[in-house]
Amino acid sequence: MSEIVLAVHGGAGHLPKRKITGKARLHYEAGLTEALEVGRGILQRGGSALNAVTEAVAALEDNELFNAGKGAALCSDGSVELSASIMRGSDRSVGAMVGLRRTKNPIRAARAFRGHLHGLLFGQEADAYAEAKGLEMVDQDYFYTNNRLRQWRKYRETKSVVLDHDAESAHGTVGAVARDRRGNLAAATSTGGLVNQLPGRVGDTPVIGAGTWADNQVCAVSATGKGDAFARIAFARRVADLIELAGTAPNEAASRALEEVKEVGGTGGCIVIDPSGQVFLPFNSAHMLRGWVRGKGAPVTAIEVVD
Repeated sequence: MSEIVLAVHGGAGHLPKRKITGKARLHYEAGLTEALEVGRGILQRGGSALNAVTEAVAALEDNELFNAGKGAALCSDGSVELSASIMRGSDRSVGAMVGLRRTKNPIRAARAFRGHLHGLLFGQEADAYAEAKGLEMVDQDYFYTNNRLRQWRKYRETKSVVLDHDAESAHGTVGAVARDRRGNLAAATSTGGLVNQLPGRVGDTPVIGAGTWADNQVCAVSATGKGDAFARIAFARRVADLIELAGTAPNEAASRALEEVKEVGGTGGCIVIDPSGQVFLPFNSAHMLRGWVRGKGAPVTAIEVVD
């Protein structure tokens, strides 16, 4: 039996110091710790890595501090469009949802869709599928927060499209990777996208191989940052290829892939777990909200480069 391991992220970017210190920091740490405990509980009971990453991400979706589910970034027309994806490392089966507007927890919708003949579902039909599976549905008002509305009005006036952390927002795309007792890996990612993005925009999060990847023999990856740049280099699969085909160490592979993201104008980070249970959490932005837990050990959280 393998030692259980779980890591989560809550977004990466360039928030000012006052946003990641003091009481604000405590709120982030509490949100990350809660997600870790939810996921670890599943793993300790013998649950799968797939279920652990699903529920860890769902906990972050329910926390308005993060840009996924409640508290998601708003599109240029003031609407919310949510995306999520999940991948199981044992058979590389996937599920992804784009443009959800009524599903409370997009990652649960992606989980419900995993293993379907199709890998990705969009818009109204995606919401309808989630509803038919018995998932909780909400009105759009559920996702709105006062902070997000103020942010939307500000950037709508300037016609700017920005990463949520770069907009000085206390939010961030979320994700999780895990290894269960059977040695299986899984990865999951969920987001509300960019602040003031065009309705219908699709970033890296729901694109398998860009924002999410898992293979028991190689690694599991969840990415966060400027998603259009991550998608351009097929980031998550790029990390896996560097490990599998070039024999690159996981941390170096992730760092090299982040350099390629930087070359096309992006910044951000990722969480990676390899088959031996090692966790890597590199980023090339000013900070990345992140946490990890191993076995019965205490959860660890971090934000800046050196915490």
